[in-house]
Amino acid sequence: MLTVMKFGGTSVGSIEALERVANIVVGTEGNKVVVTSAMSGITNFLVACCEDLENQREETIEVFEKKHVCVAKAMLDEKQFAEFMEEFTPRMEAFKALLYDEKAAKSPYYQDNVTSQGERFSSLLLCHKIRSLGYKSVALTSEDCGIIAEGKPLNGNANLRMTETQMGINLMPYINRGYIPVITGFYGVTKDDWIPLTFGRGGSDYAAAVVANALNADMLEIWTDVDGFMSADPRVVPNAVKIDEMSYAEAAELAYFGAKVLHPRTIEPVRKKHIPLKVRNSFKPKEEGTLISRFREYRNELLRSVATKTDLSIISISSPEIAYRPDIVSKILNKISENDDAIYSISTSLSTVAFLIHNNDVKNTLIKLNELDNDDVEKIDVTSDVALICCVGDELMSETGACGDIFGAVKAAGANINMISEGASNVAINFVVSNGDALSVIKILHSKFVEGDS
Repeated sequence: MLTVMKFGGTSVGSIEALERVANIVVGTEGNKVVVTSAMSGITNFLVACCEDLENQREETIEVFEKKHVCVAKAMLDEKQFAEFMEEFTPRMEAFKALLYDEKAAKSPYYQDNVTSQGERFSSLLLCHKIRSLGYKSVALTSEDCGIIAEGKPLNGNANLRMTETQMGINLMPYINRGYIPVITGFYGVTKDDWIPLTFGRGGSDYAAAVVANALNADMLEIWTDVDGFMSADPRVVPNAVKIDEMSYAEAAELAYFGAKVLHPRTIEPVRKKHIPLKVRNSFKPKEEGTLISRFREYRNELLRSVATKTDLSIISISSPEIAYRPDIVSKILNKISENDDAIYSISTSLSTVAFLIHNNDVKNTLIKLNELDNDDVEKIDVTSDVALICCVGDELMSETGACGDIFGAVKAAGANINMISEGASNVAINFVVSNGDALSVIKILHSKFVEGDS
C-alpha cells in the first residue's frame, strides 16, 4: 500500500500543527510519500517581496529565517536541531543569494523561484519532526524528484509521462529502503534548464496528484483544515452537510466552481489512473472526510451540492454570421485568451455567443474584443455583477424533469436566470443570476433538493 499524503499551509503552519501532522504520517500504514505546502502566510509574504524586491529583501530574509529556525528549535531536541541546521543553512544561503541575484531577477521565472522557497523549508521542518519520532525520512525538492513542468510562468502544467520516468529513478529508491520522503508541493521544474515553475496558487494539491500519478499510488490523501466537500458553503447554508463519497466528475465541478477544498486541477492526474482521493481534516484526524473515486455508492439524490461564484460579468457578442461561420467564435476566444482571463462558462445561439468572466477582467477583455473586424461582430453587451450557480449531481442529466424542477425552485426564489449552460461533464447544470439573488437561490435549492423540504 502506497499513500501520497498532502498537507496544506494551515496543517503545517505552527509547531503544534507540524507535530500533529508528523503523528498522522507515522500512524498511517504502509509506504508513505508526503507533499507539503509552505507554512501558512509564507507564500503571500514572498509574493510581496517580489513586488518590492529592493525594499523588502532584507526584511524577508530576516523574518523568513527567524520563523523557520524558531519553529525547529521549539520542536526538536538539541541534537535533532543541529542536524536540521546542517540542511537548513545551505538552503538559506541559496535563498539569500537568489534575492540578491540581479541577473536571476530579470528571468520571467524569477517569481516562480522565489515564491516556491516556502515549500523547500516547510518540507525540511516536517522531515526532521518525523525523524525525531524515530522514523527514516528525507526532504526532497521538486528538482531532486524530477517533477517536470511546462507552460507559462506562475501557471505551469506537469508533464506526467516525464515525471513518472524521473520519479522512478529519483524517488522510488528511497521508498524501497523504507524512507518517508517529504516533497515540496506547489512547483515543478522545466525539462531543459531545471528552472522552478509554479502550478498557480493552491497548486500543491495538484502537485500531490501528479506525484500520486507518477508513483501509481494506491491512495491520495489531501489533508486540509476542512472536513471535506460539503453540500453547500456552511457560511451561507448553516444546514450544509459533509458529503461522504463523490465521483471524480462531481468533485472536479465543485472544485472549479467555488468549493475551496481542492485545487481545480487536482482530479485529472488521479482520474487517469483510477487512484482514489480522500479529503481529510488534519485537525480532526479520526474523521474520514470525503472519498472521491471512480465509483460511489448509489443514492437517490438529484442534487449532491450547490456552489457559486459571484462578482462576474456576462459578455454577449452578437453576429448574424455565428451559426454559419465557426471561425468567428474561434476568433473571439483567441482574443480573450491573449489576456489569460478565466472563462467560467460559455453559451451560444444562432446569432450570439455569451461568456462569463470576472468583473475585474471586463475592461481588458473589451479592449481585445474591439480589435475584431466589424464584419465579424455586430454588437457587444455587458451585464455586470452576476453570479454563477453550479448544481452538481450524478443524476442531474439522466433524471427526467430535473432541470425543470431546479429552474422552478429558482423562480420560486424570485430570481431571473440570465444564462444557462451545462457543466464540463454531465453531472452539472450551471446558470447565472444577479449577485443579489445568489444567496436566496442557494438556500432554496439546498432546502428543496438536499434537505428534502417540500
